[in-house]
Amino acid sequence: MTAKRVYMDHNATTTLRPEARAAALAAMEVPGNPSSVHAEGRAARAIVEKARAEVARLAGAKPAEVIFTSGGTEAARTAFHAAGAAQGVTRLIVSAVEHEAVLASATATGLPLDILPVDGEGRADLAALRALLAARPGKALVALMLANNETGVIQPVAEAVGIAHEAGALFLCDAVQAAGKMPLDFAALGADMMLLGGHKIGAPMGVGALILRDGLPFAALAVGGGQEARRRAGSENLVGIAGFGAAARVALDELETFATLHLLRDEMEAKIASHAPNAIFLGSSAERLPNTSYIAAPELDAETLLMALDLDGIAVSAGAACSSGKVGRPRVLDAMGVSPDLARAAVRVSFGWTSKPEDVDAFVKSWLRAYERARAKAGIGAGMNMSGNAGASQPLASVES
Repeated sequence: MTAKRVYMDHNATTTLRPEARAAALAAMEVPGNPSSVHAEGRAARAIVEKARAEVARLAGAKPAEVIFTSGGTEAARTAFHAAGAAQGVTRLIVSAVEHEAVLASATATGLPLDILPVDGEGRADLAALRALLAARPGKALVALMLANNETGVIQPVAEAVGIAHEAGALFLCDAVQAAGKMPLDFAALGADMMLLGGHKIGAPMGVGALILRDGLPFAALAVGGGQEARRRAGSENLVGIAGFGAAARVALDELETFATLHLLRDEMEAKIASHAPNAIFLGSSAERLPNTSYIAAPELDAETLLMALDLDGIAVSAGAACSSGKVGRPRVLDAMGVSPDLARAAVRVSFGWTSKPEDVDAFVKSWLRAYERARAKAGIGAGMNMSGNAGASQPLASVES
């Protein structure tokens, strides 16, 4: 009998919600194209527009501001394309901790690009933002995520939007990781564009959205059809969009429940800290998403640790899943000034709507076994700290105490 695995990589993708599965399956039974005017087409169109309203409600936006895409990456590429082609943007400012999809999309425009630095907790340096905006002429687009996908650190987006708008710049907010984990209010944030991804909130993979402020000039990246009010050509992914809408509705309804995941996260960090006092929780001094922890201890190696955890039936990651295939030095940790030795030891644990208290115990036991093996290999005895003093760690048998 195969042992039950423990999934703790919800920031990479979370489990498909039953409501999203049901909505997607129901959409599969609708034969119409949403662009057709007959009854079947109108039925398909109704599914799309219902989902648009549900996604808008999750984001705190107007339904007409929601443009469905194939995911957050396409939404990012579309946003940067529109900025250069229709919004008069001639230069870009992108935070040092943005997702690779945002950084790559910005680079692909060929426009001058400045990187906004962050502090040691991964928060954007707002004084540096003011300086960058004043440093050269031209209309800028500032890109700053709402919450980091690796550390979970929440950014001062509303303040940054105010600074950008004072300087005549536009603002793009990547809310892919924040959606469903913290309240979203596109209107209140004041951002000009926002990115969303369906599979992060329990929708099927392959669907996302660009939120475009009403009245903002726009140039479509995908052309050749009139879909999405001529803003994104191509027949809509009816099945994915239906699932996205259902997932958005449930994620919003369960937002308060999701917030309680900090109890599991904090319990896990406390148990590790009590047995491994030199473990570090990166970004933990800043406000974080309730479900995310980025853990490192100097003796460990992330690649070896991930394999050990996987063999124990536990799925976590060393950072953004989109950069994987191999474990490399995390760019986000470089931006935070984390030492190479510590960065190579870091793994991200992210809880989700299916997480249970027993997941904490399973992870902590497995992590501590790997930790003690690494210490033994380094010649550091059990119960000894990094200086060779007794009492730094406790026996593994007491992990659940």
